[in-house]
Amino acid sequence: MNFKAKTVPPIIGVLIALIVNIIVPNNKKLKYADLPHYRYFLIIALVVTVLLALVSLFNEKLRERYSYRGFFIGGVFIFLTLLDLVTSKFLLLPQLYFPSIARIFNVFFEDKTLLLECIRSSFLLLIKGITIGFILGMACGIAVGWSKNANYWIYPLIRILGPIPSSTWTPLALVVFPSAQGAAVFLIAFGVWFQITILTCSGIQSVKKAYFEVSSTLGASNLQNLFKIAVPAAAPSIFLGFFNATCSSFVALMAAEMIGCKSGLGWYVNWQKTMLSYPNVYAGLIVVAIFCYILVTIQFKVRDRLLSWQEGVVKW
Repeated sequence: MNFKAKTVPPIIGVLIALIVNIIVPNNKKLKYADLPHYRYFLIIALVVTVLLALVSLFNEKLRERYSYRGFFIGGVFIFLTLLDLVTSKFLLLPQLYFPSIARIFNVFFEDKTLLLECIRSSFLLLIKGITIGFILGMACGIAVGWSKNANYWIYPLIRILGPIPSSTWTPLALVVFPSAQGAAVFLIAFGVWFQITILTCSGIQSVKKAYFEVSSTLGASNLQNLFKIAVPAAAPSIFLGFFNATCSSFVALMAAEMIGCKSGLGWYVNWQKTMLSYPNVYAGLIVVAIFCYILVTIQFKVRDRLLSWQEGVVKW
């Protein structure tokens, strides 16, 4: 049984947050002061951090990972404590624009059905846009990176059109596509296409020519050189482009869902903003952040599994 002191900061951070929330009284002018969900969250967090600390005594892998994040997790709860003091206890900021943490946590319970529907809608829209953009980006990137003729004709267009923000194409997308959903998919796909195209092309062009000379000497055809050497060697750049495209696609998603869609996280945030319901706005942004984090984490896992033979090549 081994113990690491870094597994303690999360417990201390949660305890401080819970004690402050219980002992320090809310400001008398605070609205909705009786919402208990934030306190319930802190109690659950305390139980979880204690359990993780106990289990880490017997699990070396968990101990190393958990202790590495110990100060960060503790710092997060200290930050929540400061927010609680500023927004609930001392009321140093306007309630309309800076609601208490308890009100934000309450949104997850009041609007859980609508938020889940918005997550489902945004996920489907995002998958469609990313899939189309990835396929087109791979095709353009391989063509431009491998073929001199394609590079001559297509690359100048990519340099002109690619840097234009996706949201700039909104008026044209609404005219060309019959529905807001179709326009939203186009805006997401456009941003993904550019990132994938540029980094796929760059990855293929950076492959050492000696590899192709050796393979050609051994009898490899042009297509074999492309798909057996160029594309696998460019895989780190392709994954990097995919990560960048995923992050930019969330920006495009938020803009796309504000142009006429009747569901989705972007629509939810925009709708709540027009209603001046800022607790719901912050809750929606938190869901977006968690959604993006989970999606990017899954991509990292897939990359590590597929590119285990090139560990350390991809930088984020």
